[in-house]
Amino acid sequence: MSKFVVGKTYSTRSLCNYDCVISATIAKRTAKTVTLTSGYMNRDQKTFRLSLDSNGAEQFAPWGTYSMSPMIRAA
Repeated sequence: MSKFVVGKTYSTRSLCNYDCVISATIAKRTAKTVTLTSGYMNRDQKTFRLSLDSNGAEQFAPWGTYSMSPMIRAA
């Protein structure tokens, strides 16, 4: 099972636009959530709830959940 690591940056591409890359740097984590840093000098933080994909790797939806939402996986 793959898990997110604090301090590592993960990225994925948009389903609609290959040139759009979504990146996320993990600031802290718990067993059920990850917190990302963003904004000016990484002062803004946002927390996301984790789920598991079919292979057991952790994942979250940085832009919310909708039909074509990007998922960042810890694989």
